[in-house]
Amino acid sequence: MNASDPSLDHARNLVVEALDNPAKRPVVRSFFDEATFTISHVVRDPETRAAAIIDSVLDYDQASGRTRNTSADALIDYVKSESLEIQWLLETHAHADHLSAAPYLQENLGGQLAIGREIVTVQEVFGKIFNEGTEFRRDGSQFDRLFNDGDRFRIGNLEATVLHVPGHTPACLAYVIGDAIFPGDTMFMPDYGTARCDFPGGDARTLYRSIKRLTALPDESRVFLCHDYKAPPARNEYVWETTIGAQRQSNIHVRDGVSEDEFVEMRTRRDATLSMPKLILPSVQVNMNGGRLPAPDDNGVSYLKVPLNTL
Repeated sequence: MNASDPSLDHARNLVVEALDNPAKRPVVRSFFDEATFTISHVVRDPETRAAAIIDSVLDYDQASGRTRNTSADALIDYVKSESLEIQWLLETHAHADHLSAAPYLQENLGGQLAIGREIVTVQEVFGKIFNEGTEFRRDGSQFDRLFNDGDRFRIGNLEATVLHVPGHTPACLAYVIGDAIFPGDTMFMPDYGTARCDFPGGDARTLYRSIKRLTALPDESRVFLCHDYKAPPARNEYVWETTIGAQRQSNIHVRDGVSEDEFVEMRTRRDATLSMPKLILPSVQVNMNGGRLPAPDDNGVSYLKVPLNTL
């Protein structure tokens, strides 16, 4: 661990304290959306009803352009059945593979909507790609809170902190809540590896350093992932919880002993073979706007843009 990294030092202290004290370990209930391979997490303080929702999903059918709230309603049903108080709606980044349900959840459950401050970089880049006009705000004001690296917040009595872990996108965050880490798309299950870095603003070398920052946390830290793709051929079921120790020992892309240059070469070569995510255009367009759908035209219908020959 780098002793000159106070944000990481604080995150490590949170994990160590939680490992020694069950009251500081969050209760996590996860919900898997197989259509987008996304896992949303409800994170609860064990001593109070306070909770947060991380990386929610708005169901979207690309062929018809129809949205549904089935996935979000499952979260709402759970929250209400447990009489939880949602204090935060946390986004790890502006997702390119699913639309966020945060506005719908906020309307029904409350809570502050938060993301990393570098969302403004994503808004600037994709604002140009989608040719958004001056009415589209590129200052992150669509969100209630913009987190910087090292920022701290609470979920009831639980202490939490934020680590900026760019590389997949410029705005990627990991949330450290007690002994639980929510790294977004930074890394996947050890048998599947790591996130791609070829989106605008992505960088493989930066991702390697972000992951090494996370793996400096205690081996016993629980890691709750945002996606799982059931890596073939060994695994027949979806899994989304692992540990820092398991990542260090066996992540196929970035385990201990893999150098930065080796990772960059592998990641760059692999990314060149990948197609764009099928929902990247609707997802980023909506998610950079805080999960809000475009305002309706004068006929009452909302429209998404599809820039041709751009990505």
